[in-house]
Amino acid sequence: MAAATNGYTKLAAVPDLMGEYRAALGGLVPGLGALKKGSGAGGSGARSGGGAGAGGAGAREIPAERFEVHGVVPDTAHLAEYCRTTGLRFGEELPATYPYVLAFPLAIKVMNSKGFPFGAVGVVHLTNAIEQTRPLHVGEALDIRVRAENPRAHRAGMLIDMVTEVTIPAEGDEVVWRQVSGFLGKGAKTEGLPAAADSAVKAAGEPAANPAFVRVTQDTISAYAEASGDKNPIHVSKVGAKAFGFPSTIAHGMWSAAAMLAGMEGLVPEAARFEVEFGNPVRLPSKVAFTADRDADGAGADGSGAAGGSTGGSTAVSATGSGWGLQLRSAKKPEVVHAVGRLEPLS
Repeated sequence: MAAATNGYTKLAAVPDLMGEYRAALGGLVPGLGALKKGSGAGGSGARSGGGAGAGGAGAREIPAERFEVHGVVPDTAHLAEYCRTTGLRFGEELPATYPYVLAFPLAIKVMNSKGFPFGAVGVVHLTNAIEQTRPLHVGEALDIRVRAENPRAHRAGMLIDMVTEVTIPAEGDEVVWRQVSGFLGKGAKTEGLPAAADSAVKAAGEPAANPAFVRVTQDTISAYAEASGDKNPIHVSKVGAKAFGFPSTIAHGMWSAAAMLAGMEGLVPEAARFEVEFGNPVRLPSKVAFTADRDADGAGADGSGAAGGSTGGSTAVSATGSGWGLQLRSAKKPEVVHAVGRLEPLS
């Protein structure tokens, strides 16, 4: 580990995610130290019940470490498996959600660092907003940095943004891919913090579009866990899921996000913003319904007013325009909202 520069500690490589999880779990094992106050049951994709803003002016910094890794070149076999398990296209461009899995171990390392106000065990991933000014390409070396900021009060605890930025060494310091992930520490103290934004999941209206259906099984999510490196027990172990309060294993929130993006195959702008708020977890096995409602302010990308993709089937949309309102609901119980999102060109 090198000394910190520009506030970031430079690492030789992206850390092993399961190693970071084991470090976080050390606080649960007698004799290995106390668990950080604020850690609780739950996990990625757990029901939010409250929304999150995406940072912004006046964001407060967290007195925790920042980390960066230079020259990360995605492995094509790893990328291919990620695409296979999400339904995203495997080609010359990285799917917009893929850098999340590259950078996630750095986010957990930030949470494990001294000064972070709650532990990584039981953290709940509530929101995710990605902006890319252009697609990232296979073979490009990426410089990745991660920091925490913008703590705010959520009804269940403290909500904090993990900010990930990607630059291309050959192109200077311009950020070409940026992500703001809202993580909740249940029970963490929030005195004096501003309130989090209202929940978009709670406010979600009935979609006008016809749904495309996706069957998601334990095999699907176990394969995604292998591809993403995130083998959190709530996703791959019935016993582990029950230990954290879930009656069955659940899909990763970012699997749901990737599946929604896969449903927009061919309609994702090169410079785009894709944001998601996660709601009720997808319990395994499940059948989910994906819908895409287009803004009523312009013509469709192909003039058809329809979106289809790897999620299966054709999704007829209610209108045409430059942006899309996305939803993922339970096919069996449509009132159960798993995620709401938005895809639009980055102006």
